[in-house]
Amino acid sequence: MLKVLFLCTENACRSQMAEGLVNHDLAGQVQAWSAGVRPSRVNPRAIQVMAELGIDISHHRSKSLDDLAGEQFDLVITVCDRAQQQCPIFPGETEVRHAGFPDPGKATGTEAEVMAAFRQVRDALRAELIPLLRERAKAHQAP
Repeated sequence: MLKVLFLCTENACRSQMAEGLVNHDLAGQVQAWSAGVRPSRVNPRAIQVMAELGIDISHHRSKSLDDLAGEQFDLVITVCDRAQQQCPIFPGETEVRHAGFPDPGKATGTEAEVMAAFRQVRDALRAELIPLLRERAKAHQAP
C-alpha cells in the first residue's frame, strides 16, 4: 500500500483535509497521514466541511513530524509554501513534492464567505490529489 504524508505549517486545515479525503476515497490503496512543521490544532471549520462529505475528521489531532518518527513514507506532499521551505530531508526512497493550496484558515469576510473558502480548498484538494494518488497507488502495486 502506498504511504503518503501531507505536510503543512500548522496541521490545522489543508493537511488534515487531505489526510481525511485520501483515507476515505482511496481506502485500501493509499494510507495517509498528516503533520505540521509548527502544529497547532485542527480547525473546527475543516472538521465541519469534511463532515458535509460524510468524512469524520473530528478525532484527528494536530501532529508534528516527531509524532510520526519511525514511519516510512513513499511520498511526502507539502501543501503550503512554508512547509515546502521547511520540509526536512526524508530517508531512503521517499519522494517529496509540492502541491500548494491557499490557507482557508486565513480567509476573511462573513461566515458564509469563510466557509466557502474552506469548501473551495477541500474540493481543490480532492480534485488534484485523488487522481494523482490513485495513479501512484496503481504504479506502486504493479510488479
